[in-house]
Amino acid sequence: MDIKVSTQYLKQQSDPARESYAFAYTITITNNRLLPVKLLSRHWIITDQNNKVEEVKGNGVVGQQPVIGPGQTYQYSSGAVLSTETGDMKGSYTMQCTSGESFAAPIPLFVLAVPHMLH
Repeated sequence: MDIKVSTQYLKQQSDPARESYAFAYTITITNNRLLPVKLLSRHWIITDQNNKVEEVKGNGVVGQQPVIGPGQTYQYSSGAVLSTETGDMKGSYTMQCTSGESFAAPIPLFVLAVPHMLH
């Protein structure tokens, strides 16, 4: 599995005065295996600038458990709200092959950060 991530700071949905920083992320998953795979569940580890860790586990992603064919790509967007200007996320998806074999697909660490103006 090839997993790529892009992130965006959501200024309009953030409220720095209340220590609330909203971010969007888009995940692109490419199945580089020979068989179709189904995304069963997700496991996120979200860490903010103060080293506060939040774990999120759940079935599927954005209410779906997509089946991704060989060579196909699945993309979705979601979001996270941190209490600090920066943080990071990493985790894994539990995938299942049509053969019934399950495996973990690691999601590489990515950073969530408020862009700063250059002085």
